[in-house]
Amino acid sequence: MKKRFGIDIDGTVTTPDAFIPFVNQDFQVQLTLEDFTEYYWAPLMNVDRKELYKWYFERETEIYQSSPVAEGATEVLKEWSLQNELVYISARTAKMLDVTKEWFHRHDIPFNRIELLGSHDKVQAAKDLKVDIFLEDKHDNAVNIHEECGIPVLLFDTPYNRKPIPEGVIRIYSWKEANAWVKEWMKKHSFSR
Repeated sequence: MKKRFGIDIDGTVTTPDAFIPFVNQDFQVQLTLEDFTEYYWAPLMNVDRKELYKWYFERETEIYQSSPVAEGATEVLKEWSLQNELVYISARTAKMLDVTKEWFHRHDIPFNRIELLGSHDKVQAAKDLKVDIFLEDKHDNAVNIHEECGIPVLLFDTPYNRKPIPEGVIRIYSWKEANAWVKEWMKKHSFSR
């Protein structure tokens, strides 16, 4: 019965627009989430990727500390944690582990494990940790995890991930919808680990 959930953090457990106030302030722009139609957004600020990464690493602690929880995430994750393992797999760097754990505790979000990879390539971690399902906001991650691991991936809809998806990657629009989908999936796949 118990399942192991692989869950991305940023743009999934947090709102996908958490970084935008920082972008607007530091780059003196007036952007909204709808402006971010690609995952890599350096062109929106008229900077190259190297400069954007430098900025991000300077601001990441503040961004992660102040990130709002996505609506409904806490309640759903608490419900799932009663009978499943919650493993968070994120591209955040390992040096952000204390900041990340503190954020989880402050928002009362349950976790069994937090893996900060420092890379967007989550396929190997999903395999190594033997996750049964994954929740993600980055399009290519969702597709690669599904295709390489053969597991369902729930893709939280955002303007930056609206490319076509294969069967097995399920586009969802809220944590409530994620919970409903998972409940149906659990009924069909209620084998034990």
